[in-house]
Amino acid sequence: MKIAISVNSSWNIYNFRLGLARHLMNCGFEVYAISPEDEFSPELISAGLRYFPINVQSKGSNIFYDVRYMLTLRAIYKRIKPDLILQYTIKPNIYGTLAAASLGIPVINNVSGLGTVFLHDTISSKIAKALYRQAFRFPQKVFFQNEDDRSLFVKKNLIGVNKTALIPGSGVDTEKFLPNEKKNFKKGKPFRFLLMARLLYDKGIIEYIKAIELIRSRTDAVFMLAGSLDEETNLGIPAAQLEAWINKGLIEYKGFEKNSLKLYHNADCVVLPSYREGTSKSLLEAASCGLPIVTTDVPGCREVVEDGVNGFLCKVKDPQDLGIKMEAIYNLSEEAYSKMAVKSREKAQKQFDEKIVIKTYEAAIMQILAAKRGQKH
Repeated sequence: MKIAISVNSSWNIYNFRLGLARHLMNCGFEVYAISPEDEFSPELISAGLRYFPINVQSKGSNIFYDVRYMLTLRAIYKRIKPDLILQYTIKPNIYGTLAAASLGIPVINNVSGLGTVFLHDTISSKIAKALYRQAFRFPQKVFFQNEDDRSLFVKKNLIGVNKTALIPGSGVDTEKFLPNEKKNFKKGKPFRFLLMARLLYDKGIIEYIKAIELIRSRTDAVFMLAGSLDEETNLGIPAAQLEAWINKGLIEYKGFEKNSLKLYHNADCVVLPSYREGTSKSLLEAASCGLPIVTTDVPGCREVVEDGVNGFLCKVKDPQDLGIKMEAIYNLSEEAYSKMAVKSREKAQKQFDEKIVIKTYEAAIMQILAAKRGQKH
């Protein structure tokens, strides 16, 4: 039997879905990856997935490009003839669902966060909601990564609650993201903060910089920033701004690091002042690596942090509160720091292990395929 995975980048499949894809292949499914070509596309082929490249304008709402994308997806779906399609990110969720519905192919969608389009009340936001309302009449199941996102979709009549279910983010491979056993928390060495995210305003990058400016004179901490620039729209930090921060000595910029584990093992605390997430993958990985976390008290972030137990929650868009919480982590005793580190690891293992996500998907897939077989008889 065949399962297709449709996403807006090969990197997304490699980073978030590869564990699920491998499990499905081990269960005997042929797994197809449908995504734009990037440096991770060959990795998908090496992992055993059958790869189909497709162009998608991941940002913006040019109707010409979007219709062409939907028709191309339909042609690929028609050629592959998958028994089921798993779709992630806004455009596959919308246009992929409409394409699949026209061919009678069942789909499972995943709303892995509302995206920047829902954070701003714009024409694009209104269009996206209208398209969701139309497309989400057809999926057999839609997974949401936190209750707030699911409630919002149901409240705005974008989907019927009976089609929805919760899932703990993309999960994290707790056997790969292990604590750095060689590292000890010791006073007298530079304490290293890390923010790892795409360099978008909505990730709280500006708040991080302002918090650094507030506390750096009182600490000997190092403030790391990792992630790729995204200047395609006005939602991303300009390269010139990033360069100015580096030149001022505010941050150590690590760029996009393929081996994120290396960065976690070099950090003492992970920071994410995001305005909203689905369930943040970087926070799950940080927790699995046994790192205390400072993040905002918003959907998709607060699920990973129990305030005062494995980190601190701060107010959204509040650099002063963020600075206070970062400084509180910095000033922890070795014993208190170690307790937080242990609690982070425990939380990742109990609530967010990738195996939980894979089992949830497997159950939904088997149920839908069984129903499909029953309809044929």
